[in-house]
Amino acid sequence: MEGYIKFFGTGGARFVALKQLRATGGLWLNYRKTNLYIDPGPGAIVRIRSSREQFEPASLDGIIITHRHMDHTNDINILIESMAEGGFRKRGTLFCPEDALAGDPVVFKFARKYLDNIVFFREGGEYTLGDITFRTPVRHKHPVETYGLLFDLNKTIGLISDTRFFPDLVNHYRADHLIINVLRLKPIENHEIIEHLALDDARCIIEGVRPETAILTHFGMHIIREKPWLLAKKLSSQTGVKVIAGRDGMKWEF
Repeated sequence: MEGYIKFFGTGGARFVALKQLRATGGLWLNYRKTNLYIDPGPGAIVRIRSSREQFEPASLDGIIITHRHMDHTNDINILIESMAEGGFRKRGTLFCPEDALAGDPVVFKFARKYLDNIVFFREGGEYTLGDITFRTPVRHKHPVETYGLLFDLNKTIGLISDTRFFPDLVNHYRADHLIINVLRLKPIENHEIIEHLALDDARCIIEGVRPETAILTHFGMHIIREKPWLLAKKLSSQTGVKVIAGRDGMKWEF
């Protein structure tokens, strides 16, 4: 095993975040000697510091935010400051959509000065930081500028962030392993503004991609009530693919 993803949260959207029915701290990606943090939502710094296994934000090489919504960015500024050791050691790269820094920015100016570099995402973009190379294959259908991630490591790992389902997702996220943000039990209607994937959408993606492993995360209220591990087991039976329901604190190695 050359890397791992630590799940510092598997909850998604406002009510799960507000009630902390699941943690919403985001993901820590390690590959060889490089560490990246993805979507530091509410409680990220607390989850990191209270983890039984020690994780040190000052060892991070960069931070990714897939989009500006609070359940993905609430702790971004404190995590940048932690990565930079209180601002005494300027370091790290922030990868984000341009609108995360525009208008009412989620990344404050004081925190930006602690970074070595800021890289804006674009559709079809390719990026490298240390041992980690990744792509943003397509802009998602979400109320704000949003991208998923496709990591080219010892295995190809896709992370489908928040989006309305559209058929091209299958072609853009062909990967050995797939992490899917599945917020809803039932698909959204065309008129709905809450643009998130549902369980049936995940099934369509898994059947189309046929990854070795699919990990479900970013659960909304209804998914949590129906017990994500049972839903994952059902999806495994339906698709023939190993489907795992993410758990707070889970460490998945690859």
